Amino acid sequence: MTDPQNLHAPLIIDIGGTSLNATDRRRLADPSVGGVIHFARNWQDRAQMSALNAEIKALRPDLLICVDHEGGRVQRFRTDGFTRLPAMRTLGELWMRDPMRATQAAVACGHVLAAELRACGVDFSFTPVLDLDYGESSVIGDRSFHRDPRVVAMLARSLAHGLLQAGMANCGKHFPGHGFVRADSHVAIPVDRRSLKAILAEDARPYDWLGGTLAAVMPAHVIYSKVDARPAGFSTRWLQEILRDRLGFEGVVFSDDLSMEAARQVQGELLSYADAALAALGAGCDLALLCNQSIGRSTVLDEVLEGFAAARRDGRWTPHAFSEARRRSLLPRSAALAWNDLGRSPAYRQAAALVKDL
Repeated sequence: MTDPQNLHAPLIIDIGGTSLNATDRRRLADPSVGGVIHFARNWQDRAQMSALNAEIKALRPDLLICVDHEGGRVQRFRTDGFTRLPAMRTLGELWMRDPMRATQAAVACGHVLAAELRACGVDFSFTPVLDLDYGESSVIGDRSFHRDPRVVAMLARSLAHGLLQAGMANCGKHFPGHGFVRADSHVAIPVDRRSLKAILAEDARPYDWLGGTLAAVMPAHVIYSKVDARPAGFSTRWLQEILRDRLGFEGVVFSDDLSMEAARQVQGELLSYADAALAALGAGCDLALLCNQSIGRSTVLDEVLEGFAAARRDGRWTPHAFSEARRRSLLPRSAALAWNDLGRSPAYRQAAALVKDL
């Protein structure tokens, strides 16, 4: 029987380099940690990445190994045989010329993305982007499929189908929509002053239409001031009342990266990393993401782990079995093809050829 105190592992953290050191191993063994997110600094080549992920799984088989790998400018692994994936706007532009070809290409992109990552031991990628392309947001830009939510939903559904073909779940982001605001939430707190009705009619429509397709959702570090004074990722109104209750979403809710200072500003207060993670979970997130805090001699991750242990002891945080079940639902359920076997897979070969023609 699982110890009820260890029932929920809500933190997704990073590691500093291309292999685990003693500090990484200690942190990953902590019962509050449920996964690891890789960045380009963790990549040297396929053999190294495969060995790193095997070492992580040997430490704890249940850890979810994640990466931000969308295509275009957000693709962490680009060398040693990895296919260069197009920006999602490329698929939206193709849709305007040939919708059926665009749908086929989106499936192919998802299949190649997932098959190559899984061949190196990565379980999960934070994709697809469901933000609408209003032509305003530099941080979203060509990461968006299209301005029309119908096109976004159709192409995202196709990409998610391709991911599923290779045994990978998906994550729609950034709920309810980041494309309308100009400010970059990595360095500022964007404010969207539209009404709830306007947002639900446009930006949030893909989340409604894809309710049965999305395995996970990541909220935006954006304040929608006519709906709530708190950013969406800290808002029970957005996460519980609208996403869960109104739209009926039953999958995983990730926080966006809480390491960004702008992400920890809540109603004029700069929260500590631990308090930000606790606030995100309290608002309705299942998992809290802390990136780029293992570099150098940073002690942030240790402070967060200590903060969670204290919060659990003091009753300020209670592990949730439903959230843990959701986290585990993102782990692949089928064996991955080895890299050398991808070329012998007709489905992968066909998908890769289509992607390279884009």
